[in-house]
Amino acid sequence: MPLLLGLDIGTTSVKAGVFDIEGHRLGFARHDYALQTPAVDYVELNAETYWSAACTVIRKALASDDVVGKEIVGIGVSSQGETVIPVDSNGNPIHPALVWLDNRAHSEAQQLNEQLGRTAYRHTGIPEINPTWTACKIAWLRHNRPQVFRSAHKFLLVQDFVIHRLTAQFVTDGAVACTTLLYDIVDHQWWSQALEAVDLEPERLPAISKPGSVAGILTPQAAEALGLASGIPVVLGGMDQAVGAVGAGNILPEMISETTGGALTIQVTVPRPDVDSSGRVPVYVHSVPDQYLFVPVCDTGGMALQWFRNTFCESERQQAIKEGKDVYDLLTRLASEAPPGSDGLLMLPHLTGAFSPEYNPQARGVFYGFTLFHTKAHFTRAVLEAVAYMLRRNLELIAQAGVKAGELRATGGGAASQLWCQIKADVCQLPVVTLRHGDTAPLGDAMLAAVAINLFSSLDEAVSAMVSSAERLAPIPENVALYEMTYRRYCQLNDALEPLFRQHFNSTVAE
Repeated sequence: MPLLLGLDIGTTSVKAGVFDIEGHRLGFARHDYALQTPAVDYVELNAETYWSAACTVIRKALASDDVVGKEIVGIGVSSQGETVIPVDSNGNPIHPALVWLDNRAHSEAQQLNEQLGRTAYRHTGIPEINPTWTACKIAWLRHNRPQVFRSAHKFLLVQDFVIHRLTAQFVTDGAVACTTLLYDIVDHQWWSQALEAVDLEPERLPAISKPGSVAGILTPQAAEALGLASGIPVVLGGMDQAVGAVGAGNILPEMISETTGGALTIQVTVPRPDVDSSGRVPVYVHSVPDQYLFVPVCDTGGMALQWFRNTFCESERQQAIKEGKDVYDLLTRLASEAPPGSDGLLMLPHLTGAFSPEYNPQARGVFYGFTLFHTKAHFTRAVLEAVAYMLRRNLELIAQAGVKAGELRATGGGAASQLWCQIKADVCQLPVVTLRHGDTAPLGDAMLAAVAINLFSSLDEAVSAMVSSAERLAPIPENVALYEMTYRRYCQLNDALEPLFRQHFNSTVAE
């Protein structure tokens, strides 16, 4: 039976999975890395980390007993979006990657908003121009690192960078390039008006191909680094959100999935880029042919729990190491000791600012309402509940655009926690469906590769063969009533503090 390799490069980890054409995962590996924050609003990473981590996880996934001796016939690759890597003509980085979470380009975002703001949503699906987008980061390099800007042969996204290492080709696709602010999601080409605003020639960006198409074949050098045969087709997966939706079976209009990984994101398949007449919901290019995605994004989803773990849970980390367990399993077990609503304790999870549904990069994380009575269990559960409240707030935004959820497919690392999924079901008042593989991006990559090399005639056929659900969690009625009240308090707290966040930021800048 032919095997497919899926590689997904996320914000804080790289994952690789080996799958057969029935969707069984025969090998899997994950490698975490820490982002660098050398200054306020700066979030960077040595770009070589992406490649070395990819080599590590691929070799580990291939080393599974179920994989050894079998043939990999296709490789699909996806990544986070927006993160920009300036490279030389050989594809070698000449500056640290500016990670999508990096917010240093405030003035550049303001300038680009003045130049492009009126037409940006129609061309790019981006509701508001802010420092997240690749164009703003490139403009920052032009203004503040002119030597780097002038020397860069290409400006690549993470997928583009890894694809070049695999195939020696500079190529991208609309599903990963759609949030650069440089890509026209209607005409599927680089947006000339944005390029002019950034003073960037299109030749300094990779060539554009369709999501799900073959980018090139595995070079002998890459094959040696990975322990594979050369000549294997390498397929463009797209952004992790789009390819993760594919792996969740979310390929038809008005299907909804959510991913709690480093960030919290919601994916809604829509047939056109102009479904939301209000212009508030972000629109991405789907990895599915001729489809689009609503993708509200909240910068910190699972990353809030990771921060809590790193900052306050050293004893749980040591216990997990000693017992050979996942520290997140210990944390969710701890959270289950606190009741729904965390006895009045609320968290705002805006650790890198707030994004959707209201954009406020000056927002900050808050724990509110704690007393001498509250314990670590309460604080842990409050983190889980905060992400569920953010999820509901975005589902309400999507409903205003005319798409009402009937169920929610849960993906990402957060889907491994039954408690977290139940909290989401209770808060959102929707059934939550978990899948056989919660990390759906590598599976989606494998599915796209399978279609590209004609193992399946369509993605519909691939979904039928490779995607299956695991559990369906219905809302618990008594929890629904409680969470309705606590959710309203969350919204009140968020709305009350928003002007204070902006006031504090403006006064700090003035000083």
